[in-house]
Amino acid sequence: MEGQFERDKIGTDGESWELSTLYMISAYDINITNSTNSTPVEEILYSPYYQHSLGMAAVFILAYLFIFLLCMIGNGVVCLIVLRNRRMWTVTNVFILNLSISDLLVGIFCIPTTLVDNLITGWPFSNMICKLSGLVQGMSVCASVFTLVAIAVDRFRCIVYPFKPKLTLFVAKATIGMIWLLALVIMFPSALMLTVEQERGHFTVYNNNYNLTYLLYSCYESWPEPQMRKVYTMVLFAHIYLVPLILIILMYGRIGAKLYSTTVLVNIDQSNGVPQGKSPVSQRKIKVIKMLIVVALLFMLSWLPLWTLMLLTDYAQLEGEQLELLTGYIFPFSHWLAFANSSVNPIIYGYFNENFKRGFQAACQQTSCCSKRRFRFRKSKRGTKACAHLDRALNSIPLSMGLRNRQPHLFELPLTQRHWTAECTRRKVPTGRSVTSANRRLR
Repeated sequence: MEGQFERDKIGTDGESWELSTLYMISAYDINITNSTNSTPVEEILYSPYYQHSLGMAAVFILAYLFIFLLCMIGNGVVCLIVLRNRRMWTVTNVFILNLSISDLLVGIFCIPTTLVDNLITGWPFSNMICKLSGLVQGMSVCASVFTLVAIAVDRFRCIVYPFKPKLTLFVAKATIGMIWLLALVIMFPSALMLTVEQERGHFTVYNNNYNLTYLLYSCYESWPEPQMRKVYTMVLFAHIYLVPLILIILMYGRIGAKLYSTTVLVNIDQSNGVPQGKSPVSQRKIKVIKMLIVVALLFMLSWLPLWTLMLLTDYAQLEGEQLELLTGYIFPFSHWLAFANSSVNPIIYGYFNENFKRGFQAACQQTSCCSKRRFRFRKSKRGTKACAHLDRALNSIPLSMGLRNRQPHLFELPLTQRHWTAECTRRKVPTGRSVTSANRRLR
């Protein structure tokens, strides 16, 4: 029966037992009966190899590809900015670097495998990949969440208790190590229980051609008791979503109250005492509050649908049509929304932090300058042979993040290159200061 969730009933000597099918898209039942006995021996379930139509599959591919590129480019640039600029090695920026690394792992290991799992029926890879991918996916998500909590704790200490000793880089690095160790401990039971098994009596059909049928293998957590899976799901929900969310909301709320209570008014008219405006310090505090609200809201909203679905599938008694709708459309969208949080984090921190903003601008200006340089000398190459030597010299200059200490000095270049280098230097640092001159914290 097409579009309906089925349970296979297998009868042996008058006894029957149920085998739950994992994939529930467009199933067809075929009863195999004994020639001497009318009792069904086994019901075989056929599922299409591709779970969606071509149009819907294209929508999924484009949506996941968009957040994949955004995640890789954004987090990659953030990592390069921090690693190449030693002056940005503050406690907050080290935590942001770890957040970008964990988000990169989410993009590398979570997005592609989840997309493949949402497009085809069954698990096409080996048992080792099943265990490793599940472990790395879970650890990267845990590390991202725990790093957000660490950033909130660091800001909480610096703003609410400004006179207490601040965290050192050594403590920050040790905290990052503890984050990954805790992520490994939490996700190790899942990796231990993950296994690839063949679905008995369940096959996949390629392009509705029953001559092209394949055995169906599934990668899932095989717990000794179903109740153990429910308990583990609740443990993950508490440690990866609920408790971190409560901590983030409490600390950011306390930070916001502290900043508003210490707002200072300046430029007061001494004759009548009318306030004329707020100090720049107050404006920066309001900007920090906005960033904290955005981070907390995006984290809560992006992960809430996925955790709600996982709790529903484990604890609610859902019917076949409801499960079919969840696995076919709602689960892919919920995964996409959760992974999108890893893609927008660099945008949030880059927008509200001057150092990251200047790093992004330097990278963009360098790309634009190099493009104009190549266009100019390719055009002039038609009229003189000297431009060929110049083009080779220019192409040999290593690309950098636009930092002044990575620039070649003017006296080291030929005369024909000096005008270009001075122009690019002026465009990259219009204020006369290098990108690394400011050492501001995120808060």
